[in-house]
Amino acid sequence: MTGERKSRKTPATGSMPAFLLFAVASLVLAGCATTTQSTVDSTGVVPSEKGERELLADIERKFENPQAHYELGRLYARSRQWSKAEYHYNNALGFDPALRAAQAGLVKLFVDQGQSAKAEQFASSYIRTLEISRHERELLRLAWEFEKVGLDEYALRCFRQALAIAPDSFEANKQMGFYYLGKNDTARARQYLSRSFEINPRQPDVAGALGTLGVVVESPESPPMTMERR
Repeated sequence: MTGERKSRKTPATGSMPAFLLFAVASLVLAGCATTTQSTVDSTGVVPSEKGERELLADIERKFENPQAHYELGRLYARSRQWSKAEYHYNNALGFDPALRAAQAGLVKLFVDQGQSAKAEQFASSYIRTLEISRHERELLRLAWEFEKVGLDEYALRCFRQALAIAPDSFEANKQMGFYYLGKNDTARARQYLSRSFEINPRQPDVAGALGTLGVVVESPESPPMTMERR
């Protein structure tokens, strides 16, 4: 894949996805101070939920509109209009090759059609391109988008590649930790969240998650958490 560029601002336990879990944790801890800025979760694509007619009108006004094409692809995929969905996903990526939501949507489209080999080909290409260029944060964004469409295998692959590129990244360790927390794998969640907090202790969301896991942590800007280890 060519023309890679940086994405524009646009991952309870059980089976809850990590991106939703992390959003809940962020809301609960919104009043806490933190030095972490421009985290991966704040840059994901948020669909406008416009209808088909509105989106087609947007494209009529400006055809080079990757967001509108992506949303139309998503809409058509939901109604199993595969050809239309693929057409608009491809247009979205033609105008914005780094639109991770469209990449994940296209892979999901192939999976839903039973084209597993094609899905693997495209997913591997996207992941490999970011791995070669060492785009840790873009791998995390792609992981989030894969997870949001239920492609956990590819999400996990992205998380692992991001950590392979940047093992001392607090963000990569945090996202991996929240992923495992969302899957109710508390041992791995504790491992990665603890490592993230060790690298950067100014993360109230991570401190809160560790507290629920029974890990006593002390934030530089708050008193020690006293929850006992279970």
